[in-house]
This record gives sequence, C-alpha cells and structure tokens, in this order.
Amino acid sequence: MKKEEENKSITLSSELRLFYKKIQRQRIADANTHIPPCLDPKTGVESKDINISYETGVYVRLYKPKKVDKKSKMPLLLYFHGGGFCMDSTYSSKYHNHLNQLAAQAQAMIVSVEYRRTPEHRLPAAYNDGWDALNWVFNSNTRDYQSWIQEHVDFGRVYLMGDSAGANIAHQLALRVGLHKGVPRYDGIILVHPYFWGSQRIGNEAYNLKNKINKFWALARPNNNIGADDPWINPSNDPCLSSLGCNRVLVFIAQKDLFRSRGVYYKELLKKSGWQGTVEVVESIGEDHVFHLAKPFAHNTIRLLRKVAVFLYPLRSKL
Repeated sequence: MKKEEENKSITLSSELRLFYKKIQRQRIADANTHIPPCLDPKTGVESKDINISYETGVYVRLYKPKKVDKKSKMPLLLYFHGGGFCMDSTYSSKYHNHLNQLAAQAQAMIVSVEYRRTPEHRLPAAYNDGWDALNWVFNSNTRDYQSWIQEHVDFGRVYLMGDSAGANIAHQLALRVGLHKGVPRYDGIILVHPYFWGSQRIGNEAYNLKNKINKFWALARPNNNIGADDPWINPSNDPCLSSLGCNRVLVFIAQKDLFRSRGVYYKELLKKSGWQGTVEVVESIGEDHVFHLAKPFAHNTIRLLRKVAVFLYPLRSKL
C-alpha cells in the first residue's frame, strides 16, 4: 500500500469515538511516565534517540549494554513495543526499564522503534515504519554515522522482536523479508504474547472480551470490511505464511493470557504452511498478558529474559 494512503481521513462510528477518547486519556497518563535516554545506573546500559525519517518523524531508541568482551561483536534486536497499535511508547518507564534489563541480560544492542500509532496513522503505517527501521539498520551510511551500531553489532545476527501488537509487527516484517528478493533472511524472530486474532474463537479465548479486542483492530483498520479475519491479524488466512523470512521462531505465551491459544496455533500454522524453519513455544505458568512489564524481577520474567539470551547465543547454550 502506498504511504500516502496511510493517513487518509477516516470516520469513526460513535462507539469507536468513545473508545478512542479512552485511548487518548490513557496516552496522556502514559506520557507522564516517559523517560529520556540516559545511562542506566542499575544495568550500565546506555541509550540515545535518533530520528531515522524526517518524512514520517519516526525515531528509534538505541540501547547499548556494557560490553563484557570488547573483542567480539553482539547481536542486534529490532524491537517493537505493544499497546494495540494505538497506545504505549518505547519512551515509557515500563518499556525503557524493560529494554535496559533485556539489553543487559541478553548482551544485545537493541533498536526500539517509536512507530506511528493508530488511528491517526492506520496500518500499514506501523509496518512501514518497522521496514524503514530495518533498512536503516543495514544502510551503509547508517553504519558510518552511527558508531554504536558500526563498532559493536554483528550484522549476521539481527533479530526481530516485539510483544503483543509489537510481536504482530515483527511477524509482518519477517514476511516482508521473505517475500523481497535480495533482502537477507534473519536467523530468528521472537514473539512475546503475539497479538493475533480471528472471528472464530479458539482454545481459551473469552467471548466477553471479543468486542474490546475487535475495537482495537477497528481503530487500526477502520475501513476494512473483513475485520478480524484480515491476514494481518489472522495468520491462518495468509497465503504467504510459508515465506516467513527467518530460520527460527521463538514464541512466548502466558497461561492466563487471552491470546495464549493464538500463540500455540501460530506454531501449528507455520508447520502446516510448509515453512522450513524451527519454532519453539515457551509458556509462563500462572501469568497474564505482558506480565514481564509489570513484574520485572519475577521468576518468570527472569526466565523469559534468559531464554531470549539463549536464543540469541545458541552456541553458548550447547557448551
């Protein structure tokens, strides 16, 4: 879809307008928690913001861990925050603190994308922002300009990661990579409690929350006639699923999460599609959606972080 179509004026129903007003109030509250880039005294991780597109105004926040081995280069995680495509920010305290913790634990450079949100910028704006960030990482001029990336990143070990709606974005980017000839495949993607959906309930999905989930998707795709069966949110309807442009997939699910069954189903879909990679699903017992953001030092959060580190350094785990 052309970029000029991303910002086409939209008309929301009265029900969606009320829902959008709640979203706006939540955004104001979240903005009060924003943290500027800094050197984190607890983890030693340093961060800074860079504008990667003057056209769209999209920024990324880089997180550089305190290097353990200065002679070896580290993997890079291109990260996408959650929030139903319409809320949250990589600048918020919960994401800033989480990404400091993740960068330190995984010993990885993180590029977290402050993508444009819906409904002001309906999809595929966020997907396109992610694609621009991916190209920015690999752009030769970027390497010359951005010494952090140039000096410390192993460009053969770039991963896509996100939670909730951010996991949806990571999945979509992996599909784009697989469908574009000449674009290098990535070793892996990491999807934390991915935001996938559909008109038909599966597994543990609660009917009483169906309307709320559908509202979030309606804000993201307000002029879409097929609703939750859109391939962008329902991978079972995507004929290109076998083209996923990576070799490994790690999916985290939570026992009490509304989207738990979708994460399990995603593994089944990948296998049935003919995709030639490996996929692993890791469940956090007793936990709910994106629990790790609210409980950064819980046992299951530390387990999640360590599992990500093992995924990024598979050879170390075999030693």
